[in-house]
Amino acid sequence: MEYEVINENDLNDNKLKDNALYDSIQNWKQDVKNKDEYTLGHLDRVSDISVLIGRKMGLTEEELKTLKVGSFLHDIGKIEIPDSILLKDSKLTDEEYSKMKMHTVIGAKLLENDNMFNNIIPIVKYHHERYDGKGYPENLQGEQIPLLARITSIADAFDAMSSKRTYNTVMDLDTIKQQLKNNRGTQFDPIATDAFLDVLENDLESIKNIQNKTIN
Repeated sequence: MEYEVINENDLNDNKLKDNALYDSIQNWKQDVKNKDEYTLGHLDRVSDISVLIGRKMGLTEEELKTLKVGSFLHDIGKIEIPDSILLKDSKLTDEEYSKMKMHTVIGAKLLENDNMFNNIIPIVKYHHERYDGKGYPENLQGEQIPLLARITSIADAFDAMSSKRTYNTVMDLDTIKQQLKNNRGTQFDPIATDAFLDVLENDLESIKNIQNKTIN
């Protein structure tokens, strides 16, 4: 199913309303909100940041709308993760972490029965793959990893480093930039990393606006 172009503002854009995609996204948003308010905000920020990176890289409008929706739903599998793991306020055990990692596969399974989500499933399934092949769930390497998943991976990591959770210390911007540089070509796609570093250097206000936005 085709869906209309999504602008760079948010997933409440009027162009999405009155179609099946908009309705489905609203349903998923409510499911996530019922599960964990933090995850909902995380999804929204990662989606907006991913689009900033994609625009910097010169993606087409078709690619950007796929990236917008796919990066918003990248952690949708977490709605099936037990609260005792998802909401735990301390470090996960190895066993708990193994179960948490399954959210990528679970998310892909949740979406695979609806054809309108076919093009975003690779984002959901592979956003934790690493450029050096040491990620999960399939140890894909380099350009074996779908480009939009590589972009989402960077936005996901940035939001994790810059957001406050009980067990997580927020990093300052300089430290985050250094982390991105240190992991360029190992954890992260080098071209997408360079694009995001450009955004952080020259369009930081857009990042701040995303971080300060309230999602309904």
